Amino acid sequence: MRVPVRWVLWDVKDTLLKVRRSVGEQYCSEAERAGLKLPAAQVETAFRQAYRQQSKLFPNYGRAQGMDSQVWWTGLVRSTFAQCGVDDPALLDKLANNLYYNFCGPENWEVFPDSNSTLKFCTALGLKQGVVSNFDKRLEGILRGCGLLTHFSFLLTSEEAGVAKPNPAIFTQALVRCGVQASSVVHVGNHYVNDYLTSRSLGIQGYLLDRQESHGHLDVPTQHRLQSLDQLPARLQQDTD
Repeated sequence: MRVPVRWVLWDVKDTLLKVRRSVGEQYCSEAERAGLKLPAAQVETAFRQAYRQQSKLFPNYGRAQGMDSQVWWTGLVRSTFAQCGVDDPALLDKLANNLYYNFCGPENWEVFPDSNSTLKFCTALGLKQGVVSNFDKRLEGILRGCGLLTHFSFLLTSEEAGVAKPNPAIFTQALVRCGVQASSVVHVGNHYVNDYLTSRSLGIQGYLLDRQESHGHLDVPTQHRLQSLDQLPARLQQDTD
């Protein structure tokens, strides 16, 4: 007999919301306010390189090394602009601090059109909802500013948890907060390993969101795939009946 669903857990970035413009464009806009003219493509390439290096040296916002996410991100921004030839320490600090706070609120984030309606439907079904996200401490303010925070009973970020997906320990912490068995929990996310495989390894009902239909993973059954969050309510309604 199938156990009825009681909770829905959500990934956030590229599942419920996305950055409004590319990182290169947003970083360039901030640089322009400081009097710098930099090509967006150059900044985007520098950011991706700096991000890979920072993530390798200091995974999960450097928690294991005693860092916090603000120190981690401002270091990443300084490295990005340094690769683009900016060498004034005071200017690098200004850019880094401004960009950190620019991403604290809703201005640089865009909610997908199907997010709010799906979250409301889950609430109407009597389901409780939480977040499990490789995000930092700014997440609460972002979700509040985007009008989504009230849908959730808890937010669990990788910075708070001390572990990041695909480490299953972050989902184990989430299950403790849910207070129900894993089979009563659904998780929705856009990453094949971090969201789908890791949640399912613990017995959670994982769904893989593939808005662009770009995932080629043949091991994901059709009933576990979503091209839009609009498809989720019907699946959940079957599981809660």
